Amino acid sequence: MSFEAKRCGVQFSPPSIVLIYQHKETKDVRKRTIPVRNFSKYSDCSMAAEGLKNHPRHRDYLEGVSQSQLEKLHIILRDHMQGLSLEHSLASFRLDPDEDLNQLDDDKLARKKGKMDELFEKNRKHKDDPDFVYDLEMDFTKTTQEKCSWDEESDDGF
Repeated sequence: MSFEAKRCGVQFSPPSIVLIYQHKETKDVRKRTIPVRNFSKYSDCSMAAEGLKNHPRHRDYLEGVSQSQLEKLHIILRDHMQGLSLEHSLASFRLDPDEDLNQLDDDKLARKKGKMDELFEKNRKHKDDPDFVYDLEMDFTKTTQEKCSWDEESDDGF
């Protein structure tokens, strides 16, 4: 059987992954609710996502859904179990250029780095791309740098 995943989401009560898919031969669009069992607020989301993707009952339906997407859905479920709001959970996946990443814990930092990797791969130019230019040179305007007190102090000693 061949299925094409159209949309994927979560349901909080009971904890489930909701998949909207289309059967490729009959073109029927259906909804499948996949319960997330043995999952708590302390569970490893990557292991749970991998287990769900390789489960014999759901394998054919989740073939078109990436592992990272399933991990994100499990993280949202886990955050809900920990009492965090959906907005807070989704905000942890967004990139803010002014955010200080040194202040984040390891879990949130891993989410941000994963999102940065995704964005990099999406914007990356490959050799086969029609607008690929080898050895591209660009001029950047030089901005004035802010003066810091430690810069002035270090000049005196040398």
